Amino acid sequence: MRERLEQVGTMFSAGYHVALEDGDPADLERELQGLPSECRGFAFEGAAMALALLDALTPWRGDRIRQFLGGPGEPHCYMVHVGVGWAWARLPLKNVARARRQLDPMLQWLALDGYGFHEAFFNWPSTIDGKPPPSKLTGYERRAFDQGFGRCLWFVDGGDVELIPCTIAGFGVERQPDLWSGVGLAATYAGGVSLAALRELRRAAGSYQPQLAQGSAFAAKARQRAGNSTEATDLATGVLCEMAAMDAAKITDRALENLPSDSMEPGFELWRKRIQNHFHKEFQLQEK
Repeated sequence: MRERLEQVGTMFSAGYHVALEDGDPADLERELQGLPSECRGFAFEGAAMALALLDALTPWRGDRIRQFLGGPGEPHCYMVHVGVGWAWARLPLKNVARARRQLDPMLQWLALDGYGFHEAFFNWPSTIDGKPPPSKLTGYERRAFDQGFGRCLWFVDGGDVELIPCTIAGFGVERQPDLWSGVGLAATYAGGVSLAALRELRRAAGSYQPQLAQGSAFAAKARQRAGNSTEATDLATGVLCEMAAMDAAKITDRALENLPSDSMEPGFELWRKRIQNHFHKEFQLQEK
């Protein structure tokens, strides 16, 4: 597990430095596509962080992320939005809502996910005691932040399926569903975990199994869209979603259909709820 997590960090760093050294879309695509397929998404995430930082620091040429999403980054758009959030955490960003409006209306919340991951990873000692999200975040921004925070638990706890539930239990109950969603996403996308550990993770999630499954389905969709699904993806969704990765990805597609435009909740949350409700019903039927 340690080797796997270190590999993820190496790929993120590689993408970050490639983008800093040469932000030309064609050159960047060639460099990133030359990296191992299984971990390439993390390199795209790192590249997005670098491009977002460059956009902020050189506003006279602040279109790198837009070009990246319109070109080589499009298949990895989930990871690109997450990478933008890493940059937000490093910048003196005062108006998060304004920054969000520059991104995809649905996927903008994944930037808050990236923000949450960053804070959990780099400020772990001050956040492990249940410290709330940054005060600059309001409303649903805090929910999306917690999904990323939960995703990071997979890394800071080293994929330890006995330690992760104990860590989550130290947070308020209102935050735990989103934390479990993030754990499911990380366990599925990062891989490197055994069948027995996945089963224990699902058992430990208890009443949050639908949230765990929703995060796992998100990861399956991200890999399916990027064309880099692996046997580990199927292994994880087979336990956490009780279906193949391709079928879990289809659940996320169907949940996007005909989302109401007049809801008080963000479309991203409605999307997540539909997926969670699907698994809640499926798991209840199996218990009967």
